Amino acid sequence: MLLHIVARGKIGRSPEAELVDRYLKRIAWPTRVTELPDKGGRAPVLDNDSILVALDEKGQQLPSLAFAEKLGRWRDDGRREARFLIGAADGLEPADRERADLLLAFGAATWPHMLARAMLAEQLWRATSILAGHPYHREG
Repeated sequence: MLLHIVARGKIGRSPEAELVDRYLKRIAWPTRVTELPDKGGRAPVLDNDSILVALDEKGQQLPSLAFAEKLGRWRDDGRREARFLIGAADGLEPADRERADLLLAFGAATWPHMLARAMLAEQLWRATSILAGHPYHREG
């Protein structure tokens, strides 16, 4: 299953970009990052065998193990892509929020969208590591 991050804004050469690259390189699953302008621009078409996850401060807060289980279930159900949508500094468009299969939050705080991208990359690496059977030091 493809893990596809679609994010508004150009991350450029920054500490956040280094973190994203570091974690995505560790993931054994196929990954892709698509950057869109802050306003306008269209994400690649999402097919019916895909899942759309929108990062939103009002979304579900999932522990890493629960997030890994969701990813594993989607993979095992034959989903071709799990697409993770990160809005610009002003957040997501209402239409993107409405069509998402899952709204996901990294806590109740609002995070800068470039940092959220790095946090997502880390959680994807952690989830795929858990699914690969690597020891996970946080139980419960």
